[in-house]
Amino acid sequence: IDWVQFINNTSVLSDEFIAHRLGLIPLTCDEVIDRFQYSRECNCAEHCPDCSVEFTLDVRCEEDQTRHVTTRDLISSDSRVVPVTTRYGEDDTTYGDQEDDILIAKLRKGQEIKVKAYAKKGLGTEHAKWNPTASVAFEYDADNSMRHTTYPKPEEWPKSEYSNLPDDTYEASYDSKAVAEKFFLNVETSGSLRPENIVLSGITTLKNKLSELQLHFSHEQSQGALNL
Repeated sequence: IDWVQFINNTSVLSDEFIAHRLGLIPLTCDEVIDRFQYSRECNCAEHCPDCSVEFTLDVRCEEDQTRHVTTRDLISSDSRVVPVTTRYGEDDTTYGDQEDDILIAKLRKGQEIKVKAYAKKGLGTEHAKWNPTASVAFEYDADNSMRHTTYPKPEEWPKSEYSNLPDDTYEASYDSKAVAEKFFLNVETSGSLRPENIVLSGITTLKNKLSELQLHFSHEQSQGALNL
């Protein structure tokens, strides 16, 4: 969520605080991410279905008991773009294990939050809220036969889950001719995209950037030949 308009907010939290919390809620977007345009590239004036998804949050506490405002109260105009916890509520385990709804605010009797918001496509380099990856682990020498890492006491170091060594062996013999042939990549996501889609999308982006670089380099070479 990148754009938030507050129609009414009588909670104890400021508008900026709630807007920040809304912006950090991970939204599922596997089914629409490829067809969505960046807002800076879209021809619309502000928001349209091609570059944004509208969300509404309209909650009022009418009881003496504290009302928890959560991601379940956040209504999306597109059923494919919803908070990850909403998908969990539909018994969809594609995005991970069951988790509780994300708390946005707490209301006492008579308090109200009414908000209109828009989610947009963005890059993690622009803001952390657009980063779909929580952590990444990379491994290529599960038994440490290349000795790229030196363990003072190998028996005290956790064995890799990809190790082929017996239980009582903690490190393979040194092999000076060993070459990495398998690469293990463990990607943990925030829930907005599936891990395999993040990896494939990253590879596609890298290929496009290299192709663009090659094109510009070829153009510079041809211009240089003409100048000579």
